[in-house]
Amino acid sequence: MGEEAIGENLVYEDQFTAERNMIASEDGKIVLVPQPSDDPDDPLNWSSVKKHSILLTVAAISFLPNYGAWGIAVDEVNHSQSGNVFMVGAGGIFVVILSAYFGRLPVLFWFTVLTCATAIWCTAATTFESFMAARILNGFFSSVGEAGGLMFIKDMFFFHEHARKINIWASLVIISPYLGPMFGAFITITLKWQWAFAIYSIMSGLCLLAIVLFSDETYYNRTIPASEQPPRGSRLMRLVGISQWHSRKQRSTFTQALARPFLIIIRLPVLIAFTSYVFSFAWVIGINTTLAIFLGSVYNFGQKQIGFFYFTPVIALILSDVSGHWAHNCIANIYTRLHSGQYRAEGRLGAVWISMPLQVTGLIVLGFALQHQWHYFLAALGWGMYVFGVMFNTVAISAYCLDSYPEASGETNAWLSFARTLGGFVISYFEIEWVNTMGAVKAFGTQAGLCGFAFMLVVGLQVWGKNLRELSGHPSFKTS
Repeated sequence: MGEEAIGENLVYEDQFTAERNMIASEDGKIVLVPQPSDDPDDPLNWSSVKKHSILLTVAAISFLPNYGAWGIAVDEVNHSQSGNVFMVGAGGIFVVILSAYFGRLPVLFWFTVLTCATAIWCTAATTFESFMAARILNGFFSSVGEAGGLMFIKDMFFFHEHARKINIWASLVIISPYLGPMFGAFITITLKWQWAFAIYSIMSGLCLLAIVLFSDETYYNRTIPASEQPPRGSRLMRLVGISQWHSRKQRSTFTQALARPFLIIIRLPVLIAFTSYVFSFAWVIGINTTLAIFLGSVYNFGQKQIGFFYFTPVIALILSDVSGHWAHNCIANIYTRLHSGQYRAEGRLGAVWISMPLQVTGLIVLGFALQHQWHYFLAALGWGMYVFGVMFNTVAISAYCLDSYPEASGETNAWLSFARTLGGFVISYFEIEWVNTMGAVKAFGTQAGLCGFAFMLVVGLQVWGKNLRELSGHPSFKTS
């Protein structure tokens, strides 16, 4: 929510009313939610440089799994890609369970260590069985940034900052499936395919170095005063998890941590958001699977031309990221003004009225362009419209889930990550046959129709979301 919306008239879910004695921003325009403590170790009190260093580190790690999930033009290897994609989603559930028990930083660190190890294993594998095992394990461990992003954002940033920080983080999550094939195409023109994974290994190592240099434990128990906070210990002890182990009794028990993801997915707003996101995001992977084949057969593109064509979604994502920096806050401000200064989580969903028409139209244009051999510029336009909409939709749905259940930031994030990978995992098995059998117009038209179904689910949340949240109740976790 933007600065204009956070003033003396704001009521958020009837839980917060700005009062004169509450802490505001330095310019006095924004009442801070949540209210920071007096403790300098409170992540809300950290410097902007430290916060953004951690945010960018997590975002860079979020870039890894889908970037490393590029396909290679051998059917058997594509099966390893499907296993890799599925494990990114499944691994995210384990990330939030372990983070609720052990703390954020050690899970981020050790999962990234194992990401580096399995990336090197992919590069050095000499048999397909070894390569496939490495790819699947790499997907599991590389999920840590993508599944945990909302946890770090919620820990370090105030409510009015969430949408913009999600926009930064999500841009790297969404752009990675496109940069992977683009760079992979250029690399395999002149080098062995192993070089693609060697570069991925180097990138993973750089992310690990960034964790060591810049990251810190962001979990802070706001239910106890600063004088009773557990000793943080040295930075090394926090990095490897020894300090967090000593203070584990102040967080969820392992049984509670294990139950948290399942207690949140049964909340109707989260389940509906999850379902909507599956049907709107799945075609990202489907298009990636199909497009290279069509570009070769319809437009006679070679590897280099295909690589250049992947600049289309990259440019679309940059445009969506830049415009979203202002648009999401503007939409929330409009919602607040239309509701007498009262803000609810459903205010985030207005952005879907921008994203879904673009996704639907983009898929239809792309289908017609491919089947009827329209100029490749029109194919690029359709693809770009869809990708622009995907980015807008991702930020809106993520911010909605975070605002609805801030105490379950990691759990809602993990389920949205699983929604991305579940759709991609399923569609990758039959997308090519689907398009070849039905034709691009009908196949992509069906996908556009399912995006329309996803849109109707979101409209339902806009109308009945507050009632559904009240009906479902809050999970009442021990820690947030």
